[in-house]
Amino acid sequence: MKLLVLGGTKFLGRAAVEAALARGDEVTLFNRGETNPELFPEAEKLRGDRDGGLSALEGREWDAVIDPSGYVPRVVRASAELLRGSVGHYVFVSSASVYAEPYVPGFDESAPTVELENPESEDVIGDYGALKAACEQVVGEVFPDASTNVRAGLIVGPHDQSGRFTYWPLRISLGGPVLAPAPPEQLVQFVDVRDLGAWLVDAAARRVAGTFNATGEPIRLDTVLAACGDAELVWVDEQFLLDQGIGPWMELPLWVPREAAAFLQMSVAAAVAAGLRFRPVEETARDTLAWAREVGAGLVAETTYGNAGLDPAREAELLAAWLKRA
Repeated sequence: MKLLVLGGTKFLGRAAVEAALARGDEVTLFNRGETNPELFPEAEKLRGDRDGGLSALEGREWDAVIDPSGYVPRVVRASAELLRGSVGHYVFVSSASVYAEPYVPGFDESAPTVELENPESEDVIGDYGALKAACEQVVGEVFPDASTNVRAGLIVGPHDQSGRFTYWPLRISLGGPVLAPAPPEQLVQFVDVRDLGAWLVDAAARRVAGTFNATGEPIRLDTVLAACGDAELVWVDEQFLLDQGIGPWMELPLWVPREAAAFLQMSVAAAVAAGLRFRPVEETARDTLAWAREVGAGLVAETTYGNAGLDPAREAELLAAWLKRA
């Protein structure tokens, strides 16, 4: 397969390129050359900018394109329209954030999605979910019968700079009492970037059309933490954490309050039926920890959306207060 990847050197795109090259595909990367430009010397590299600098893509043909870097409908439309007639299939990476609240456990791809209040908005942080939903519509319009719409959940694993999973194997590896958000049986959901990247390539090769929730099967939090290593877990009540001002999801990764718990229980039956497969969580945790140690990742990761991970001093304060109360 001749495959074009828009991006391809950071996280999910990187995993997709690795999977494609391992299959023997002929891969072309289109990006600005600013992130890890030394990667994949065996791939063709076209330089440009998705926002106004697409000329390097003109007059070329590929069997499929994978787009893990589209966030603004105007920008996605420009690349999709230029590639119409030049690629056979368009794989667009969207997000589970397109879904509207309230969430219902087991919700599937037919659940309601959010819409932009301001159609002109390009505020990727404030309108992330609605912008992704609008991008989906653009791709569906330009490639109506030849596109895969991938509503990804939390993506984790090696090279994840967000800290939204990496915190746990790192923290547990340090030993001592570990603050964990109760209840232990709460369900969480995530997908290893290598599993999702491989599936994107497979879907492109097989031209799997349609919309798919793409994350892992729901799994108990205590099972996940056990897979990260042996630890003295101190299960702390949700209301106590909220009263102490602890931020769900980011400051304490994988944790969401009860009223939003169904967000991490979406159905992935369609994607599984279309070939998405998952490696054991123990493997994901082990490899994530190895990568984090290799690059010297800290417990607290700075991201565009704020810091992820609980500061050790703050964790110690919370544990002391919780144990004193208990």
